[in-house]
Amino acid sequence: MLIFPLLYISAFFTSIRAILQKNPQGGFFFLIFGLSIYNSTLSILFNFGLKSYIPLFQPLKELIILGMLGSVLWNLKEKIRLHVIDYAILGYFLYTFSYVVFPIGSFSFMERLLAFKSTSFFVLIYFCGRLIDPKLIYIKKYFHYILIVAIAAAALVILEVINDKHFQSSTGYSEYVYYFFGQEVEGNYGLTWTFERSEGGVKRFASFFSDPLEHASATLLSLSVIAGLFTNRENKFNVSKLGMMAIAATLISMIFSISRSSMASYFFIIYVYALIAKKKQLLLGCNVFILICMLYVTYILADKDIYNYIISTITLQDESGMGHWLAWLSGLEAIMSNPLGLGLGTSGRVAVSLGSTIGGENQFIILGVQAGIIAVIIYVFMHFALIFYTYKWYPHLDGKERSVALTLFLFKIGSTLPLITANLDSYSYITYISWLLAGLFINMIMKKETPKT
Repeated sequence: MLIFPLLYISAFFTSIRAILQKNPQGGFFFLIFGLSIYNSTLSILFNFGLKSYIPLFQPLKELIILGMLGSVLWNLKEKIRLHVIDYAILGYFLYTFSYVVFPIGSFSFMERLLAFKSTSFFVLIYFCGRLIDPKLIYIKKYFHYILIVAIAAAALVILEVINDKHFQSSTGYSEYVYYFFGQEVEGNYGLTWTFERSEGGVKRFASFFSDPLEHASATLLSLSVIAGLFTNRENKFNVSKLGMMAIAATLISMIFSISRSSMASYFFIIYVYALIAKKKQLLLGCNVFILICMLYVTYILADKDIYNYIISTITLQDESGMGHWLAWLSGLEAIMSNPLGLGLGTSGRVAVSLGSTIGGENQFIILGVQAGIIAVIIYVFMHFALIFYTYKWYPHLDGKERSVALTLFLFKIGSTLPLITANLDSYSYITYISWLLAGLFINMIMKKETPKT
C-alpha cells in the first residue's frame, strides 16, 4: 500500500526538480501521476498512522502550480495579449476574490479563503498553460502518460471486480474522509453512498481515484486524449497498441464506475468525434447502435418493472435522482432568494467539511449559492467559449496544437452533463489537467493571430 505515497512524493520531486531547472512543463508529470492517486495516497497515510504527514502532502499540488507559474513569469520575454477568455477568467477571479475580502456570510476569513481556493484556484492553473512557451511542451509524451494512468486504473478495477471488494475498503478511506471532512460511513460497504447504486446496492468502483464519479470523469478525459493523440491532419485515426489498450481500459472503467451521466457523455464524445472527424463508418455504427438501443428499450418496456426503472431514471425519481432534485431545489431557492450569493463556503466541499451545506452535486448551483448569479454566468461563458474556440480553430491547426484543440473540445463537450450532476472542479486530476490544457490552447491560438496595429 505504501507504494502510493512513494509514487506520489517521487512524482512531486521529479516535477519540482524540472521546474527549478527552468523547465516548467515538468509540472505535468506530477499533475498526471500524482493527482490521479492523490486521495488514495492521503487515506493510506492515515491508515498507516501517518496522519501528521497529511498536511505536508496536501499542498504539494498547489506548490507545483505556483512553481510553474513563477517559472513562466520569471522567464516571460514578450508582452501578453489578452484573449476574451482571459478577460472572463480574470474577471471571475477578481469577482470571487471580493467575496473573500468582504465579510459576506457567516464564515471566517480563513474559511472563506479556503472556499475561494476551491472555487477559483483553477485560474492560476489556467495561466500556467496560458503563459508557458508551447514550444517547450512535448504534449504527445504527456498524453501517453495519461493513457498509462487510464490503463493502470482499469487494471485495478479488474482486480476489484474479481475480488468483489472496493480498493478503498483497504486504504482507510472511510476513516480518512470522516476525520478530515466529517463524512459518516454510509451504505452497505462501509464507505459512502457514492460507491454503490441506490437500486439494489450494486457496487461502483473508483479504482485509485477519490470516488466512482471522479473515476468516470477521468475516463472521459482519457477518451478525449485518445482522440486528440491519434487523429492526424487528414482525420485518420492511427492508433498504437498502447492506444488500443487505453480504449479498452476506458470502456472497462466506464462500465464499472456506473455513472449514468458520464456513460451518456462517453458515447456522446464518440458521436461528436465521428462528426467532427468525418468518420462515416463510425457515425453509421453510432447511429445503428442508437437504433438497436431504441428497439431494445421498446422491447423490454413490456416488463413493467424495467419500464418503471427506466422512467424513474430519466425523470430522476429514483432514490439517487430524488436526492439530486431535493439538493438542487434547495440550492436554487437559495440563489433566487440571494442572487448575489450567501458567501463563500456555504456550499461545496468546504461546507460539507464544516457540517453544513446548501445545494447538491451540481457545479453551477454550488457556485451560485456561494457567489451568486454573476459568477455562474461568467463560469458558463468560459465553459462554452472554450468549446466554441476549440471547434473554430481545430480545422486550421496542425501537430500538437491540433491534438490539444481536439482533446479540449471533446472533454469540454463531454463534461457538460457531469457538471450538472457533480462538483467537477473538486476532482483535482481532471481540473488541473483540463484547465492547464485550456490555457495552453489559448496561448497557441494567440500566437497564431496577427496583433492588431
